[in-house]
Amino acid sequence: MSETPSAEPVPYDTTRIWTVPNVLSFIRLLGVPLFLWFVLGPHWDVWAVVVIAVASLTDFFDGWLARTLHQVSRLGQVLDPIADRVYICAIIIALAARGFLPWVLVILVIARDVMLAALLPSLRKRGYSSLPVHFLGKIATFCLLYAFPCILLGMQSFHGASVFLVMGWAVAIWATFLYWWAGILYMYQGISFIRRTPVENA
Repeated sequence: MSETPSAEPVPYDTTRIWTVPNVLSFIRLLGVPLFLWFVLGPHWDVWAVVVIAVASLTDFFDGWLARTLHQVSRLGQVLDPIADRVYICAIIIALAARGFLPWVLVILVIARDVMLAALLPSLRKRGYSSLPVHFLGKIATFCLLYAFPCILLGMQSFHGASVFLVMGWAVAIWATFLYWWAGILYMYQGISFIRRTPVENA
């Protein structure tokens, strides 16, 4: 699966900060420290999974509302993927700290985001607030946010927990591959934009 990069910046409707979708994104980010406390503090793992589930719902609704209300904003285009990345990093680091994930998987996932972050300064100089989100990237992110909570549930002691563990690892392995595949596509897009677009005010 591949995408043909557009030569135009991602379109947006407003430069306002306080829009309904952006407020939902801020609320989603506020759930990160709560999730970390549940997992690393009292070990309330089921409640931690609830936080992730609620965050996933806000992720869906902020995108839907942005399009429906014509409130796609420059801030939202940056904030939404940042919230996804922060959740993924928080989840895998917390699970690795509990011994539920190997640290090599943490490094593998974070290295992909560091690779893409290296493009941001050059993109910003050319007027791009973000890269166009493609289907593979959304699927990979969704799979990771589904897989790791399943692994967390699979480490519990209730009947049938092993089913969640098997499902979680099966999806996690595949999702990590998709995550890197999507990252390579984003790198191709980003480099194409940088080559085609002159630096603003140069």
